[in-house]
Amino acid sequence: MIVADDKPVTLIGGAEISKKMLNRAQSLGPLVVAADGGADAALYNGVVPDAVIGDFDSLTDWAREQLPQSALHCIPEQETTDFDKCLRNISAPLVVGVGFSGNRLDHQLAAYNTLVRHPNRPCLLLGLEELVFLCPPSIRLDLKSGTPVSLFPMGAVEGLSDGLRFAIDGVNFTPDGRVGTSNTATGPVEISVTSPKMLVILPQESFEQAAEALLAARSYWPAP
Repeated sequence: MIVADDKPVTLIGGAEISKKMLNRAQSLGPLVVAADGGADAALYNGVVPDAVIGDFDSLTDWAREQLPQSALHCIPEQETTDFDKCLRNISAPLVVGVGFSGNRLDHQLAAYNTLVRHPNRPCLLLGLEELVFLCPPSIRLDLKSGTPVSLFPMGAVEGLSDGLRFAIDGVNFTPDGRVGTSNTATGPVEISVTSPKMLVILPQESFEQAAEALLAARSYWPAP
């Protein structure tokens, strides 16, 4: 394990981020890790990452020169993404990822794939407009009535819900079948699912509530 902390960790990717977004993430996870070229984004925003993990195919010489050698952790294999390399090498109660959505759809889809490949690593991806996380076995979200809640299956999964306009009880979700986009909270929401295959998508304004809910989850998925 490259990074281990008993507090949440902020992880910075190479997609577009804002200083405000980074400040929100760091308010929860002060220790910062960069995924390869995410180190450039961190430095441009005045943040020196505690560790940089990746294959270093996008880390610039400018960024490398500003970082101590002890902070650089090169994993040269090309079978996985830099986000995957980071997530499997960070041990923390929650990883808050910024800079993993918005620039390229293929990279964004790969990040969602990584969330499902590592269900034992609680992670919340904060974007410019939305946030995404893998639903734990059960979760309670303290949402306001009218908050958009989308559920997207990355595999076959069923569940139960309370506090959603359209309950998911008895629905068989699959990526090529029934999905749960454009639902709405009627107040606080409780969701339980049968397998680590359901992505929860909320507006970025719900970041603090989502992070609190993930940290308070009674259990998470075991390692695959």
